[in-house]
Amino acid sequence: MSGQFEATVEVDRSIERVFAYLADGRNDPQFSPRVLKIERFPDTLTAEGTMFRSTVKDAGMKTAREFRITALEAPVKIRWAEVSKNNVTAREGGYDLEPLPGGRTRVRIFNVLEGHGVGKLLVGLALAAARKDADKYGSRIKAAAEAAIDPR
Repeated sequence: MSGQFEATVEVDRSIERVFAYLADGRNDPQFSPRVLKIERFPDTLTAEGTMFRSTVKDAGMKTAREFRITALEAPVKIRWAEVSKNNVTAREGGYDLEPLPGGRTRVRIFNVLEGHGVGKLLVGLALAAARKDADKYGSRIKAAAEAAIDPR
């Protein structure tokens, strides 16, 4: 079983700057409290093929996660796929960005969650929790991006 959750938010910063902020996955802990640690490999600007390795805490358990950037089209599209082997993984995820009047940016985030092994029994619970938190997650992205990016 698999399923998707998504959220859309409007950020009061330019699309180019929001794209740069989100493309650097090392910023994820600023808006995702489940991400305890994250590193980028290679440690250069994010590009297609860049890997992010993280330690996350879900349901009280720490797990290692690895994601590969599968598409990067500045400043409108970022896609990733989880390559780690966990019970529940993000088969595909991404950001779609759209410029808005006044130098603002609409950001849509989504993840397609998939269960493996015992995770096939857990993915429904993970999806329910992610969908319940989706709007708050979007709000955390907005707040973190606006705090981190100078409004100039």
